[in-house]
Amino acid sequence: MKTYINPQQDTWTKILKRPLFDVSELYDKVQSILNEIRIDGDSALRKYTLQFDGYQLDSIRVSEEEISEAEKLVDSDLKDAIALASKNIEIFHSAQKPKINKIETTPGVTCWQKAVGIEKVGLYIPGGTAPLFSTVLMLAIPAQIAGCKEIVLCSPPDKNGNIHPAILYAAKISGVTRIYKLGGVQAVGAMAFGTEIVPKTYKIFGPGNQFVMAAKQLVSMSDVSIDMPAGPSEVLVVADETSNPAFVASDLLSQAEHGADSQVVLVANNINTIEMVKAEIEIQLRKLPRKETAAKALSNSILIVVENKKEQIDLINEYAPEHLILSTQNYLEISEQITNAGSVFLGEFTPESAGDYASGTNHTLPTNGWARSYSGINLDSFMKKITFQEITKEGIKNIGPAIEKMAAAEQLEAHKNAVTLRLKELENE
Repeated sequence: MKTYINPQQDTWTKILKRPLFDVSELYDKVQSILNEIRIDGDSALRKYTLQFDGYQLDSIRVSEEEISEAEKLVDSDLKDAIALASKNIEIFHSAQKPKINKIETTPGVTCWQKAVGIEKVGLYIPGGTAPLFSTVLMLAIPAQIAGCKEIVLCSPPDKNGNIHPAILYAAKISGVTRIYKLGGVQAVGAMAFGTEIVPKTYKIFGPGNQFVMAAKQLVSMSDVSIDMPAGPSEVLVVADETSNPAFVASDLLSQAEHGADSQVVLVANNINTIEMVKAEIEIQLRKLPRKETAAKALSNSILIVVENKKEQIDLINEYAPEHLILSTQNYLEISEQITNAGSVFLGEFTPESAGDYASGTNHTLPTNGWARSYSGINLDSFMKKITFQEITKEGIKNIGPAIEKMAAAEQLEAHKNAVTLRLKELENE
């Protein structure tokens, strides 16, 4: 863990550099796989599932029987927890439903916007060392609320050809319409191009490893839209002399156990707080099942003392963290000045894991500084908006002459004529 004391602002970019993989070398390999999927369809999916996941697919689609069997394997306590999380996610995202608001911009000219669900969406759910059934809830529930007619889910099978039972159970209760035993590049390719078995989708959502991210970027150039650019997960925690060091350490470790490439940043206004947090990290780390993974992430962690309040705010907004935890006495004052962050957690009783699972907000968030220009997943992510306009005789008389002048100035005579003909017709009435 590297510690910096009141670093100069011109060094922040270097200090806060993300531990990103260079995926440029992957592109040729990933593109080759995608090309084969585009041409050979399901046979290519079977080939690469055997190669990468070690399973010979008999049936790519998960059957109703498999879903029913999986449901029996999920214990009742976990089902209750999933039910609570689902309810909160539904409440929060349902409140985001837009209302149609018709506006008369000029007498006789009425305009409005209508939001409609994207018809077919694809959800990618990793299933490796940490099967992310919570991500199923975070993506499928808003998709269902938005009115998406087809919700396709892909997740890699294990060596026995099974998807984790909790993933299948979460998919069942959250409105997923089709589930496929596909992981990695082959899952992204199937949802981007469509095959005989897997339908083509119009937008792909979900996290994944560097191969999945490279595949999403490549297919987004011409075949399908994607949720957002993404990289390894990250957290920035702000602490002060009032912070509970054990709480802060637990938040940092929560992020570190995601993966060796996760980034953990602690910003405090004094060195004593940082030293106490470091001591707590050592105590808690020894007890973690994923301590090796967390330790690798912590080796790239950054601890910064920034005594000046304004500089703290500037550093946060420059870094634009995926997760921002304000575990300070004046957290509301700081929060009002945050302009770049994926999701903000306020006060010492608001851990990041609450947003990851059950508070109701979405945990699919922009990483790698994309919070400067991207929002996290929300209801709008699953919708598109269509504008409408209705013009009466009075309306075309009011705006027609302006349209004619503007069209003529741009030398688009047909545009002008479309209005001129109508105005002449009204003159003859």
